[in-house]
Amino acid sequence: MRHIISIRDLDRAGVDRLLDAAAEIEAKRYDPGLLRGRILGLLFFEPSTRTRMSFESAMARLGGVSLTMDSVEASSVAKGETLADTIRVVSGYVDAIVLRHPREGAARLASEFASVPVINAGDGAGQHPSQTLLDLYTIRKSMPIDGVRIGLLGDLRYGRTTHSLAIALSLYGAEIAAVSPKGLELPSGIIRELADRGTSVTEYSAVEDVIADLDVLYVTRIQRERFPDTASYLDVASSYRITPELVELARPEMIVLHPLPRVGEIDPRVDALPNAKYFEQAHHGVSVRMAMLGEVMT
Repeated sequence: MRHIISIRDLDRAGVDRLLDAAAEIEAKRYDPGLLRGRILGLLFFEPSTRTRMSFESAMARLGGVSLTMDSVEASSVAKGETLADTIRVVSGYVDAIVLRHPREGAARLASEFASVPVINAGDGAGQHPSQTLLDLYTIRKSMPIDGVRIGLLGDLRYGRTTHSLAIALSLYGAEIAAVSPKGLELPSGIIRELADRGTSVTEYSAVEDVIADLDVLYVTRIQRERFPDTASYLDVASSYRITPELVELARPEMIVLHPLPRVGEIDPRVDALPNAKYFEQAHHGVSVRMAMLGEVMT
């Protein structure tokens, strides 16, 4: 039984194996009956569109079926059932579980009680390994990952996608520029861990100061709920908006990524630029998650 709870669970060889498998899948070189007769349980305690639907699509394309918990309110969780008990019960119905939960560490806890593989689909401000793998896959389709110069922009304190991606990039000798407003910087614990892995982080408050040096700009949402009032939020958010004029300051080959959904931090005019890869990034989620399901269920 193999869980995928954190990107830390994978070494570089493991990551590369999954990315190679995703490339084979995207090229239509896979067995569409690989998971025939298998059942995937999707337990999402937070809203999701891309992650949930791409896992459902991945399972269907491999010949399996999915069972989805429609909402917390319609489940036994609303009656007070613990996560541990929910996982114990659902493990008897399915062959693997994909879990999204608002509490950091919930996926690790679930893996301790599950009798089937667990894939973490996001736990609080913790980890989001499937998103990280599709991020890496998107980068790899545009350029070599080794030594890539990447800017992480936005809410880096609470953004689990940036935490996972930063750790994964340390496997490839990446140079990381962390661009965030005051109070939303990359956590010091992540910075220390990256340093221990031989990856240094340079911090900036303005993307204009570093964009010309980047191969990849990874944009995340500035979360309104982190600010005391709307005026404070709008003041900060407007200064972190990616526009075509800003992209003109970058190298022509720089790509712009975003885990989506976006709420104004990327001007829609950027969508038409060749640098914009965030919709392709979302589409790659199916191939990458097919590779992950094959990894844990065969």
